[in-house]
Amino acid sequence: MKVTIIGAGAVGATAADNIARKQIASEVVILDIKEGFAEGKAMDLAQTASIEGFDTKLVGVTNDYERTAKSDVIVVTSGLPRKPGMTREELIGINAGIVKTVVTNALAVSPKAVIIIVSNPMDTMTYLTYKIAAEMGISKKKVIGMGGALDSSRFRYRLGEALNVAQSDLHGMVIGGHGDTTMIPLTRMATWNGIPVSRFLTADKLKDVSDKTMVGGATLTGLLGTSAWYAPGAAIGQIVESILRDEKKIIPSCVYLNGEYGQKDICIGVPVVIGRNGWEKIINLRLSNSEKEAFEKSAEAVRAMNAAL
Repeated sequence: MKVTIIGAGAVGATAADNIARKQIASEVVILDIKEGFAEGKAMDLAQTASIEGFDTKLVGVTNDYERTAKSDVIVVTSGLPRKPGMTREELIGINAGIVKTVVTNALAVSPKAVIIIVSNPMDTMTYLTYKIAAEMGISKKKVIGMGGALDSSRFRYRLGEALNVAQSDLHGMVIGGHGDTTMIPLTRMATWNGIPVSRFLTADKLKDVSDKTMVGGATLTGLLGTSAWYAPGAAIGQIVESILRDEKKIIPSCVYLNGEYGQKDICIGVPVVIGRNGWEKIINLRLSNSEKEAFEKSAEAVRAMNAAL
């Protein structure tokens, strides 16, 4: 199995590290536009192989899409990262041009690949990718936006913090747009080893968990001076693993809706089953009236960004 990661920055390199260490793929190609940058990242990662005990081949290339040919999965992380005070939406002008170029070039040589979009604003960049893929005759199920996997991990982190329990014992997901005001942490459905967390946390505490989850990315950007990379890299690895190992995991992801959840012609986060051919089916959650209302507002915000695109 071959995975291409476009963008050798912190997120792309961390994703490559996760995939290589777990030996999910036999080969990982890292591509970047900056001369020598991807080659250096790949060489540095490859020099950990004998220490970490993996045999994944790591290759770095400068803007050479032919070296990415016949990839099974393509991950797009390239684009301008967020700076302190910058919203994901403010990135649209620059990143749309970058994403259009790299997606077109990558799919031209790997038309059977599943493509994962990480670049922000992620929902809109996924919608742009869906449009490009559709023009190339590629199934909508091959286009996945990585937002829900990351947001859900941040949700479980905040739940673990509030409950003072192991995150591995917690289950919870975030749907909706991948934005500070559009994501929807489903506190009502969150559980601690099968028990609703609402048994242990007050409504006010759950709201606090939800609020902190929603600004999780902005919080880290403020602390780091740039976008986070460890959790995004791990979230990418989770999706890639479910694809290549055909795990059929339910992972909240940004996908194209055509009537599901009352929405059409939009890419937005919902729970989906992810396997070898991309996302295989959408799980229809029984949302409460307030959750439905929040999802509709989230979709409206995403549509406004798509209109700008």
